[in-house]
Amino acid sequence: MKACIVTGGASGIGLATTRVLLDEGWKVAVCDRDESALCEAARALASANVSWHRVDITNEASVQAMVAQIVTRDGGIAGLVNSAGIGIAKRFFDTSANDMRRMFEINVVGSFIVAKAAAIAMRDAGQRGAIVNLTSTAGQRGNLERSAYGSAKGAVIVLTQVMAVELASIGIRVNAVSPGPVATPLVDAMHTPEMRTRWTALTPQHRYAQPHEIATAIAFLLDDVKAGFITGHVLNVDGGLLGAGLME
Repeated sequence: MKACIVTGGASGIGLATTRVLLDEGWKVAVCDRDESALCEAARALASANVSWHRVDITNEASVQAMVAQIVTRDGGIAGLVNSAGIGIAKRFFDTSANDMRRMFEINVVGSFIVAKAAAIAMRDAGQRGAIVNLTSTAGQRGNLERSAYGSAKGAVIVLTQVMAVELASIGIRVNAVSPGPVATPLVDAMHTPEMRTRWTALTPQHRYAQPHEIATAIAFLLDDVKAGFITGHVLNVDGGLLGAGLME
């Protein structure tokens, strides 16, 4: 049974991904900085195939210790899902340098820290693996109020591509999933009712995704049989948002 780390795994897309991976026969190591969310998720998912880890992904020493613990418990790591992240909705002139630093520290640097620790563990064990980073359609288009969030998610895309190039020789595939609007607590905090109406109108499917729909795409990219020749790819799971032109 293969083991996968899911960051931000106690809620939203991360929790949905944990459920899907368990159904597909993975062991899952869930890490999150929110202790209460971890406890609630642990009550909802009582499984011997899940371990729970409270960790700040921007703390490199803590992440390295967590990965070592997971390797000891599960005998290695074959997958990583970098789902942890934060968002902010502010106009350019209202965005502070600290806002920008915080977005990059968690969404980019945090993803890098966990990915590096997991990739080292895979490499040292001589084990093939797959990493999926969570980006966003906001990282591919210039949307209102996304100076900090959008630029950080754009950086995750380039990080994914560089990792794919450099890690291919040791059997590690790296891809990204790029959701459009999704019904999660993070999106609820960022989208006003007016903005929600506008996003829905711009999406050909005229709705927000459910977390499970993003999770199944993540699970697909982790699967070496189904996606073994896919690396460096950004999979848009957006209801047609980025592909849309003139609509009814």
